[in-house]
Amino acid sequence: MAKSPAKSRAFPTLALETVLIQRVAGPVCGVDEAGRGPWAGPVSAAAVILNANDLPAGIDDSKALTAARREALEIEIKARAVAWGVGFASVEEIHELNILHATGLAMCRAIEQLAVRPVAALVDGNYRFKLPCEIQTVVGGDGLSLSIAAASILAKTARDRLMIELDGRYPGYGFASHKGYNAPAHQAALKVLGPCPAHRRGWSPIKALLEEA
Repeated sequence: MAKSPAKSRAFPTLALETVLIQRVAGPVCGVDEAGRGPWAGPVSAAAVILNANDLPAGIDDSKALTAARREALEIEIKARAVAWGVGFASVEEIHELNILHATGLAMCRAIEQLAVRPVAALVDGNYRFKLPCEIQTVVGGDGLSLSIAAASILAKTARDRLMIELDGRYPGYGFASHKGYNAPAHQAALKVLGPCPAHRRGWSPIKALLEEA
């Protein structure tokens, strides 16, 4: 029996942006985050207002792209977007606020960095963060909205660079390779070295290691 052809994946478009722009009669940005789940490092967020008449080719969910492709698109997005901004929330802020509210803080900082003030934002996910403009949540937004996909690329590349810097500051953990996520090499390093200042001490695996020390 012949196999049915694989269903092709839909790529993000400006359809959601177009509808929202018509409703709010003003600029709309896409917003996404990177680094909510890692054991170490800050959480980052980005906001992007794309120019519908000057779109870089190949914008997609950052998770669907290679590191080299993300870095190339980052340059194009920054050069051709109407406006873009990146924000971070630190390990200390994650500990103080919790990861959800720290993510919202990073998103606010990203929007505040925009050279053009948006009237509304398309935000990846289903949580309605308190942002400095109207928001519309979009589950799976980085695969549906070009603006959110562009934001996912900027958030990811910005955080990856910072984790590489932290690898130089705190060698031995492998931050440059796993970017602070749970990985066998990361677990092994923590057992030998213990946590460093870049680790999220509120995370249960890190707390357990601190209690053992």
